[in-house]
Amino acid sequence: MTSVDTHDQDAQPGRQEVARRLLDSSETLSYDPVTEVDWETPLDPAYHGASPEWSTLYGTSYWDELTPEQQRELTRHEAASVASTGIWFEMILQQMVLRDFYAKDPTDPAFQWALTEIADECRHSIMFARGAAKLNAPAYRPRRLAVELGRFFKTTATGEAAYAAILVAEEVLDVMQRDWMRDERVVPFVRTINNIHVVEESRHMKFAREETKERLKGAGRLRRQYNGLVVAIASYFIVTSMVNRDVYANAGLDSKRAQREAKANQHYKSMLRSSCSGLMEFLDSAGLLTTASMKVYQRANLI
Repeated sequence: MTSVDTHDQDAQPGRQEVARRLLDSSETLSYDPVTEVDWETPLDPAYHGASPEWSTLYGTSYWDELTPEQQRELTRHEAASVASTGIWFEMILQQMVLRDFYAKDPTDPAFQWALTEIADECRHSIMFARGAAKLNAPAYRPRRLAVELGRFFKTTATGEAAYAAILVAEEVLDVMQRDWMRDERVVPFVRTINNIHVVEESRHMKFAREETKERLKGAGRLRRQYNGLVVAIASYFIVTSMVNRDVYANAGLDSKRAQREAKANQHYKSMLRSSCSGLMEFLDSAGLLTTASMKVYQRANLI
């Protein structure tokens, strides 16, 4: 028996209107990183790669012992690691969205917006890759377990699980990068990259929120419990993969001590929690912030 996609038949006017507004916004305000970012000026080591307050070591005794040069070098490697993690998840995102809209109505504004978002993410991934290289950092990749779980997730996640996980990754990066793009201590080309990403990702977050709410219409308690846990587990691996443990050795630090102090750094944990306050309110309102999922978010320092 051929199944009927009731999602396409329900609540279409509102969903189509949101998609049309996003398409209009994309036409009005989008950037080309090739021309907008200053790729030619050599890296100035007098700048940070990210706001120091977002460093995993900021607020620790080890941070206080570092010279200003070492602090800047560390933040440049951490920024490159966050960019590399962003590429990893953007590739997951693109595949989930493309799979979701496979063989659907191409005249639907939501279909067209989905392709627009995928095009945005392709440009963002190239932008992040060039930015990480300009920071003189190596390719930072998530741990093998995270990579394989991501491979499974992108292949199987559907509906609200896919879109809520997309939202988590985008929300955490959004708050972080809003700080970086305004911070004059951060190297100018990174500030430009962050500004482009913040502007364009705001539309992606709007779409992810709308899709999450749409897919949850009529969902029962068991489904919300299950997908709430799936999203929380995905969030855990996204957030814990942002800063690769190799950044410390590559920045010339004592890696074991740095990892130990970063793991216990209450300041960094507080920054993560504050960046996710709005996200947690949304997940709670959607019925996805369950008792089981809250334990996972607590372990990831998101709540």
